[in-house]
Amino acid sequence: MKRLLIAGCGDIARRALPDLRAHFEVRIISRADGVDLDRPESLASLAPTDAILHCAPPPQTGELDTRTTNLLAALENRRILPTRFVYISTSGVYGDCGGARVDESRPVNPQSARARRRVHAEAQLAVWCSLRRVALVVLRAPGIYAADRLPLARLRAGTPVLREEDDVYTNHIHADDLAGCCLRALEEDAPAGIYNASDDTELKMGEWFDLVADRAGLPRPPRIARREAAARVPPELLSFMSESRRLDNARLKGVMGVRLRYPTVREGLEHEHAIGVDEPA
Repeated sequence: MKRLLIAGCGDIARRALPDLRAHFEVRIISRADGVDLDRPESLASLAPTDAILHCAPPPQTGELDTRTTNLLAALENRRILPTRFVYISTSGVYGDCGGARVDESRPVNPQSARARRRVHAEAQLAVWCSLRRVALVVLRAPGIYAADRLPLARLRAGTPVLREEDDVYTNHIHADDLAGCCLRALEEDAPAGIYNASDDTELKMGEWFDLVADRAGLPRPPRIARREAAARVPPELLSFMSESRRLDNARLKGVMGVRLRYPTVREGLEHEHAIGVDEPA
């Protein structure tokens, strides 16, 4: 059985684990086991592996992803050479596209430190994998949602969204579908490259909040003009309200061959029979 190393075993990796363990001998980089991407010395015990699933987010500050730097250095020091490397990135690397449709050929244009850290991670992986002839799959994911990953706290707090004429396009992927993308990307015949790991939904942020509010039985959020947003919207959400794009997922479906379980957020929300823990949009 082939060996798989998972770096960052959060929600998406945990959703994929049952299927992964049916096909791989899985080892997880875990702080609970004393292995920490922020502590390079703790990575000295990494064992040889055939594939890597890198789900760990970058550090919360700065503009560099030192965690990816440390992981690649550890692989180099241990002379570990996988044949396949899958990285979950973010569609935020494209920056604001003015509502344009965006495929993977669009140059990156990160406009926040958070997105620049992801661009740094992608760049490091591209160089390392190219030099060592490792198949690299980068999944650029947008807003990940599930029953326990919905903006309920903001809805209950009455956090406003932008009025229609000022609103931005937003993109989504159900957590189960993103886990499925990871599973497909780890298969030997999955073509290497960059993929927009997004569903088929085309809607604006205010519509998304309205859909979630209706599903949860909560009041729809008030609408405000963009000029009012800085004073009334939390900084993190305001950052998302400043970027508008419509992700093209044709490559994910046509080249990678992914079949989405929930093609739009409407199917995804309909599937969720219970709404649980509050999470950001």
